[in-house]
Amino acid sequence: MTELEKGPLGLRRGRGARERILSASRQLFRDQGINCTGLDQLCAVAGVSKRTLYQHFSGKDELIAECLRRFDPDILPEVFDRTDLTPRERLLAAFDVHSPLCPFIAAAVEIPDPGHSARTLARDYKKAFAARLTEAAREAGATDPEQLGEQLALLLDGASARSRVLNAEAFTTAAAIAAVLVDNAMPAAAAPQRRFTDDR
Repeated sequence: MTELEKGPLGLRRGRGARERILSASRQLFRDQGINCTGLDQLCAVAGVSKRTLYQHFSGKDELIAECLRRFDPDILPEVFDRTDLTPRERLLAAFDVHSPLCPFIAAAVEIPDPGHSARTLARDYKKAFAARLTEAAREAGATDPEQLGEQLALLLDGASARSRVLNAEAFTTAAAIAAVLVDNAMPAAAAPQRRFTDDR
């Protein structure tokens, strides 16, 4: 028979405490920030004792890192792995589904130590995200896919940060800018103008 734990109110809980802790952490980190979330509050929301939390995580730092690891391990597969979209459509679709409150940006802002595991994960994720954009840009036929990938990554991060600061949606405007960047990066985008010049 599975041993049951007791929560902070003496309520008997089944297995799954680790998942409840992670779920509560994601919610609280997103809603009020990493630094404003204390372990007592986190345990209360997760319905576990502090002892149980420490059985699953060595501390808050490990918990932050695990939340980031789980956020998007495959780098937006619902966009980049879709075969029913053209590469150009995948580039623009990233602006439709990208999280407006990017936890990697939040972690990098709130955690000053560049050697912290969360900062390392944030850095690796952002590089991998730009690489996915670059790959799609290359498939779309961009003249300079590395440059376009970096431009779109910067635009997404800017929209995410602006949405967070102003508490307003910025991705519609960012998507319109992205469409211009993508079209200008394609050799075919200049073709109609060249044909017009040649026909004069």
